[in-house]
Amino acid sequence: MLHRAAVLMILGIALLNAATVRLYLKDGSYHSVREYDKQKDRIRYFSTERDEWEEIPIDLVDLKRTETERTQNETARRQEAAMIDAEEKAEREQQREMERIPVNPGVYMVEGEKVTTLTQAEAKMVNNKRRSVLKAISPIPIVSGKSTVELDGLKSAFVLTAPRPEFYFRLAKEERFAIVRIKPGKTSRVVQTLNKLPVVNEIVEETDTIETFKQQIDGGLYKIWPTKPLEPGEYAVVEYTEGEGNIQIWDFSIATK
Repeated sequence: MLHRAAVLMILGIALLNAATVRLYLKDGSYHSVREYDKQKDRIRYFSTERDEWEEIPIDLVDLKRTETERTQNETARRQEAAMIDAEEKAEREQQREMERIPVNPGVYMVEGEKVTTLTQAEAKMVNNKRRSVLKAISPIPIVSGKSTVELDGLKSAFVLTAPRPEFYFRLAKEERFAIVRIKPGKTSRVVQTLNKLPVVNEIVEETDTIETFKQQIDGGLYKIWPTKPLEPGEYAVVEYTEGEGNIQIWDFSIATK
């Protein structure tokens, strides 16, 4: 983002360039002028080198080249001014985003003027038909073999109709985060499969991760949204440390229109 001082500097340079025009001659040379005026048989111009008005026969001047370059420069200046305006607008919008999102760690969603705090789901670790609560942040012991991280029920209570929702992550510490697709089971939803390898005692995580865009807004504040519209179904925004089995889950549904 461009800071105000940089914007003013660019505008100053643009104004300086706008005040100087190259009046090309047919021999390939040119005069640096502030402005010029076409008369019957002469060109009257204000020289920026000598700071005074001068005249030159029009037959010696390459008016076509002069006018073409002048038009190109004016177009470039307009485009540059539009870019600066867009940068300033984006900076203001980002600052507004930062101010609206609560400072507490969590996941948030902005819809118009409304900011919704998503509720973290209580997940279950399922292994050998036994279930235990998956505690937030701190991983729990996982026996060798396959386990699944599940949510009770087949539907999330948080239902969205927009197929490309945007979420804000306020991280307490540096961790990975993503949007994942949840697989329906008989009475629950499977978020992740964990395979604990014997001997090496490593955890391999299997998650159906959605392709997303991510943007760092400020410090520990991030924005995440899917690159493509989501199909109706069950999803979740998740935070985790790879290989530790400590996934945190904020589930949602995309409703059928």
